Amino acid sequence: MVDKDLLSIQEARALVRAARKAQAEYALMDQEHIDAIVKAIADAAVAHAETLAAMAVEETGFGKVQDKKTKNILASEKLIEAIKDMKTIGVIKDDKEHKIVEIAVPVGVIAGIVPSTNPTSTTIYKSIISLKSGNAIVFTPHPSAKKCISKTVEMIRGVLNNCGVSEDLVSCISVPTLEGSGELMKIVDLILATGGPGMVKAAYSSGTPALGVGAGNVPAYIERSANIEDAVTKIFASKTFDNGTVCASEQAVVTDAVIADKVRASLIAHGAYFLEGDKLEKVKRVMERGNGSMNPDIVGRDAGYIAKLAGIEVPAGTRLLVSDEKGVGPKYPFSKEKLTALLGFYVVEDWKEACELCHALLKNGGIGHSLSIHSMNEEVIREFGLKKPVSRLLVNTPSTHGAVGITTNLFPSFTLGCGTVGGSATSDNVTPMNLLNVRRVAYDLGTVCCAPQAEQKAEAHNLDINAITAMIIEQLKQMA
Repeated sequence: MVDKDLLSIQEARALVRAARKAQAEYALMDQEHIDAIVKAIADAAVAHAETLAAMAVEETGFGKVQDKKTKNILASEKLIEAIKDMKTIGVIKDDKEHKIVEIAVPVGVIAGIVPSTNPTSTTIYKSIISLKSGNAIVFTPHPSAKKCISKTVEMIRGVLNNCGVSEDLVSCISVPTLEGSGELMKIVDLILATGGPGMVKAAYSSGTPALGVGAGNVPAYIERSANIEDAVTKIFASKTFDNGTVCASEQAVVTDAVIADKVRASLIAHGAYFLEGDKLEKVKRVMERGNGSMNPDIVGRDAGYIAKLAGIEVPAGTRLLVSDEKGVGPKYPFSKEKLTALLGFYVVEDWKEACELCHALLKNGGIGHSLSIHSMNEEVIREFGLKKPVSRLLVNTPSTHGAVGITTNLFPSFTLGCGTVGGSATSDNVTPMNLLNVRRVAYDLGTVCCAPQAEQKAEAHNLDINAITAMIIEQLKQMA
């Protein structure tokens, strides 16, 4: 009998060896061929979007099938639209004026860490951006989403085979363990980490370069100049999307005292139920585990499910359970990230107090990630943009949809960097350009004091910048 941890470690090593061999051949292909492959994968993902979504919901119990289908389509169809003209192979820029040629170099083999909240969409997205930039990827799935992630990888491998390239460009550990994931992260060239704080921290501690994302604890500030009905409608659309499983979903509403009653009334009209007394205490008891972490039993669940779990009754049609919150920190569970149908509610005097409160909420588990503001006051919006420690300030848009690029022109992504303030190596919505190195060929400008001698040499050898650039491009074509 082989121990599970040893089996997982051995599998990780074998998959990376196979991926390295496949990637070495794949990296010789030209841009046109690679673009055709990723387009074929995207087309297959769209065709299987609903089936994979249903598998994810059935296996994990998180979210809604139609919303997960939308995420699968974002990770394929919309992603391809965004990257179709992106140069990622060979010479990507030839700047004749400054005499610099930029050449894309794949990083090699990537480790893809996939969460249980967005399993199939994240797998599709990471596969496409890795392949687009000439890399191979090996996934380590969250154990509670192993089947749907493996099925997604199986679909992608089938497309690779049909395209005449090695299936080993995309693979998945079938026996996921902490030991296997740890070994994988040590022996790859780059880690693309999306998951819980523990896994992301492990990625950055592995000794391998990593792109990871921190937790989100997104405040949504409804400022006094906002269109209240529009703001509340968008907050509900975002927070209830896939039952709040996207880390960019709103976690607390902050609003000015002068409009607080109107905001509260609008929330109730849209299906919010404000918890009080014994009902609030019962919900708080099921929100967290003993160590203060989020209770996985409520993640990605609707309001009715949580109410039943807590043993309380709520009105029919309740979409969100809301609590008036007075503080921020460990003793105030509604001030934390809640990837489910729970929302905190805060009232402040003005935008300056809102600024301070939003900062405190972000420091309580979402610093560097995202902040949502609903306002018509450009000065206030600008102040938030200048002062708040986030990588995305989302203005008058659903936070979930805006952050991942559905309702904004941000890059369509399921890896949302949080910058150094949030412990991330990037503040980007991660793209294929984050998964390659750039080699720069830089030519002498002929400006050194002893230039006459160099010029004579250059003239003697007939070294022409355009001819050399053409020669490099021709050599790359021959390599392909």
